[in-house]
Amino acid sequence: MDYKTILVEKKPGYAVVTLHRPTEMNALSREMRMELEDCFDSLQEDREVRVIILTGGDYLFSAGMDLKEMTGVLDADVKEYFHSITRYLRKIYGCRKPVIAAVGGIALGGGFNLATVCDLIVASESAIFGHPELKFGINPLFDPLRQIIGRSKAKELTMLGEPIGAREALRIGLVNKVAPPEKLMAEAESMATELAKRSPEAIEAVKRMSETTPHLDKQSALDLEIDMEAYLFSRTERKQHMQEFMEALKNRKKQR
Repeated sequence: MDYKTILVEKKPGYAVVTLHRPTEMNALSREMRMELEDCFDSLQEDREVRVIILTGGDYLFSAGMDLKEMTGVLDADVKEYFHSITRYLRKIYGCRKPVIAAVGGIALGGGFNLATVCDLIVASESAIFGHPELKFGINPLFDPLRQIIGRSKAKELTMLGEPIGAREALRIGLVNKVAPPEKLMAEAESMATELAKRSPEAIEAVKRMSETTPHLDKQSALDLEIDMEAYLFSRTERKQHMQEFMEALKNRKKQR
């Protein structure tokens, strides 16, 4: 994949997508958003890729939307401009494969939005998350953040716009793991390697349930999850996975 604003590297079981506009602090330009759309389209259909890591590097994620580009948007083009933002976020948010954000530094505004539409977040100790949009009279993306940390805390972060560090982000459940900067990618790739071993169908089912069940009553949610479990259990791949699991247990007992 040959892109101008992102780098794509395929590894066994997963791919690493790196935002690559370092002199612009990985500002999310129209070109970058279009390339991310195309990239995620390709990776979603690539059977060799089971997990996607999205990062900006060891010491940066994204400073947000490209402000120089935004200030040049004509009134007649505002609707289309924001539709283009919706399209690229949907592509990542709706990806059937698990997406891990590896946040190595600042994730502000649109960069924060980008992290929250991923499934899991691994943050460097130097990571900073913040939503300064209200200071400029623009609303930040609220709902993906709310689904991760709850409504009250999401209101605090979006309304006050005060940035938080990696440890606070871990405490409130925004990020899943925190690592030293030099170990950020190793941590994210270790997670990706483990996820790549899981059944893709089961992983996709978990993603679907996480998106659907919050909107159902408790009984309907339970019924839906059990129906999905029965469907996955009926697949021939289930026997292979269970056999491999049982063999692994036997080998552990032998080693003791």
